[in-house]
Amino acid sequence: MYTPLKNNKLKVFYYFSIFITHFFSVLFLNTVNAAEYATKTTADGLGSNYLYDVYVKNGIIYASTSSGLSISTDGGNTFTTKTTANGLGSNEITGVYVDNGIIYVTTYGGGFDSGLSISTDGGNTFVTKGFAEGLLSDWTYGVYVDSGTIYVATRNGLSISTDGGNSFTTKYTDDGLGDDIVYEVYVDNGIIYAATDYGLSTSTDNGSTFTTKHNLAGLGKNWVQGVHVDSGAIYVATRNGLSISTDGGNIFITKTATDGLGDDVVNKVYVDNGIIYAATNDGISISTDGGDTFTNKNYADGLGWGIAHRVQVENGIIYVAIWDSFGGLSISPPPVSPPPPPSPTSASIGLNTKKQPIFFSRERIFK
Repeated sequence: MYTPLKNNKLKVFYYFSIFITHFFSVLFLNTVNAAEYATKTTADGLGSNYLYDVYVKNGIIYASTSSGLSISTDGGNTFTTKTTANGLGSNEITGVYVDNGIIYVTTYGGGFDSGLSISTDGGNTFVTKGFAEGLLSDWTYGVYVDSGTIYVATRNGLSISTDGGNSFTTKYTDDGLGDDIVYEVYVDNGIIYAATDYGLSTSTDNGSTFTTKHNLAGLGKNWVQGVHVDSGAIYVATRNGLSISTDGGNIFITKTATDGLGDDVVNKVYVDNGIIYAATNDGISISTDGGDTFTNKNYADGLGWGIAHRVQVENGIIYVAIWDSFGGLSISPPPVSPPPPPSPTSASIGLNTKKQPIFFSRERIFK
């Protein structure tokens, strides 16, 4: 049977070891919080500081700028920019997606030459699909690829191709879309989610029909700019907050600036490992508790000056596309592993003068 130890020196050693552990933990957290974002601009090779979108795949960064598609293979230190000279439909790049090594790029305002540009050689050359293939708008806003099917959000409906972009069929309000203007499309478990100018439209039958949710279902606003689905939860970026549904889209709860968002205008939303990242008109807002609270990052934290158009995360690194002449691409430092705890000493493991082990509890020290 153990009896309480009355040795004050051992008590001092015990509490000192607790202090050291706490000190290193606080030091680590302060170091992480103090780290700032690094912003890349035209000086680093970006085509423009006005960014619509950013996509990262296997460490390769694809930045959609107002003057071409900028690609970096060295973590953003340098970029090479692809333009109409490489076959892009327009230099106004609104979106990018990469699937199985194929780069899909949406372009804006290039007339009959604009549309969806596709590259199979890493971006050296592109082939553009447009009116001739059934894309009935030269204003394309975003692209998503799922199991070989290409979905393109356009100013004139949602266009879908099942043959690699050789032909498209387009869905409109007659098919149930909330509006013919579609800003973003996302696919999860076969369900299509379309962010439209008048609500969030979903399809469970490959796009044959759509059902649309509006602000009566709890959306912050009918003007929906982005959508992301993670673990069954639906996250919707609206012009009046971030709307979240955990019941398949029947009911939404909307978070606004009063709940801690940096701004009520949410341009896009991304979720990684359960952490929510909302790109707002005043930086990005991050939530680790399902949207109950947010931490905001903006120009004061090293982000480029301007509107955060898009945010994406890969391997813990946050990439933010900023829209402004002083904008660019802001990149967070890589996550830092916490330092190892101090090596145990004879004091911290509690050896008494007789070299007998000491057993600790919060209330008492035993030998």
